[in-house]
Amino acid sequence: MEEILGIDKITKEFSGVRVLNDVSVSVGKGEIMGLIGENGAGKSTLIKIICGVHQPTLGEIRIKGKNVVIPDYITAKSLGIAMVPQEFNLINTLKVYENIFLGNEMRRTTGPFKSGFLDKAQMRELASAQLAQLKMPLEVNQFISSLSVAEKQMVEISKALMLHAGILILDEPTTTLTGHEVETLFALMQDLKVQGVTMLFVSHKLHEIKTICDRVTVLRDGNLIGVDNISDVDEEDIARKMIGRDFHQVFPAKKPRASEDVILEAEHIVIKGLLKDVSFSLRKGEILGFAGLVGAGRTELAESIMGLRAIDGGALKVGGKNVPIRTAADAVRHGLGYMSEDRQGKGIVQGFNLPQNITLISLKEYLQGPFINKQTEMVKTAEYVRAFRIAAASQKMALRFLSGGNQQKVYLSRWMDTRPRVLILDEPTRGIDVNAKHEIYEFIHQLAEQGISCWVISSELEEIIGLCSRVYVMKEGAVAGCLEGSHINEEEIMFHATGIKGSQS
Repeated sequence: MEEILGIDKITKEFSGVRVLNDVSVSVGKGEIMGLIGENGAGKSTLIKIICGVHQPTLGEIRIKGKNVVIPDYITAKSLGIAMVPQEFNLINTLKVYENIFLGNEMRRTTGPFKSGFLDKAQMRELASAQLAQLKMPLEVNQFISSLSVAEKQMVEISKALMLHAGILILDEPTTTLTGHEVETLFALMQDLKVQGVTMLFVSHKLHEIKTICDRVTVLRDGNLIGVDNISDVDEEDIARKMIGRDFHQVFPAKKPRASEDVILEAEHIVIKGLLKDVSFSLRKGEILGFAGLVGAGRTELAESIMGLRAIDGGALKVGGKNVPIRTAADAVRHGLGYMSEDRQGKGIVQGFNLPQNITLISLKEYLQGPFINKQTEMVKTAEYVRAFRIAAASQKMALRFLSGGNQQKVYLSRWMDTRPRVLILDEPTRGIDVNAKHEIYEFIHQLAEQGISCWVISSELEEIIGLCSRVYVMKEGAVAGCLEGSHINEEEIMFHATGIKGSQS
């Protein structure tokens, strides 16, 4: 096997704390290498070293057999390295094609205005073609701010592919994609493999690692646990290496049928161009699922219920009473909470510490005159740290230094501090590892046991099937069906999501 990327005894320390310890891996030409480990295992640090974002404390990197120093991402790009990041590096005020070519703009080579002028027509054409290859035919003149999370993910992938890199790093690229979109991405990865492109594929989804990778590298607590041929290990073997113990069922046992008391009821909700006559009910202490393909309207529905989007028609009842919800403050006042799918963009404040994040919505309860009672804030934060098993060296840590799973737990704590009756969780386990997922599922069950109604939106059918006692399936802004009991299975959900089965009567 011709080595394209060599990682030799890489060690990395931050302020004396070792986060990578003597890691060595060799990756061949045209190989798809899986990289897996729990949050905090060192995956992100390792790929950032390869991309020049961080510098190793010790160790060397080889590209095509030669030792190289990668001081920044521009150098990495010149060496043929491109990355699809887990958290988007897109500029909302620029258009789709401008983001795809950002830093690699094309300039005119002919015509009277060739000197220094951008060739926007050529960039739009190539951007459209690349997105069409990903079966995401976006209008390339629209601004990034108008896109869904899944559409932004495809723009990031297109941006990396446009570099025609020899080494492509994909960091959790499928977290917001539907099954069909994942298949499209995997088919493209196989084409790139045939062309000799080497790929590092980071994922928390074990079945994806098994499906697409040739070998898998497992990290745990900054140490290399092993590099295995994918044919020699099953999902349980990989999980056992990740967490250092036997792997058990991820989902807790489903709770019995919820109370018949309806806590939240939407009647004929309409948003022109987005939602068509949507009605549903949520019972007290229920875990309710919303499934559907990207663009089906699930997030838009949640945002309208939370007062984040104006509705053109319909009504909402909370606890059997009609309530007008025009703003997010109205929703919170009526006991509704919403964890956005865009944790980094719309959820946590990365520069804030734990107490500042947790009390952001309920801050008035911590006021003592005109001042914040910091002691009360810290005591309450300590309670959430214990309850949700948040791993942080100090409450004073900025959230950007926490793993994705711990950030999500802090985000959950913030909403619990508002004492909600209804909690909407949009893609609650996006970008977190299998162990943190299990914890989040346990927390959701505990909330339901306490009588809090949980509305779960997820693109992972396994998650919807494993968690929810009822499931609404949406298609093109409308409810296509409501499933219960044995009908909550992948086949029935997809039949409704794709229109093979008719809309809700």
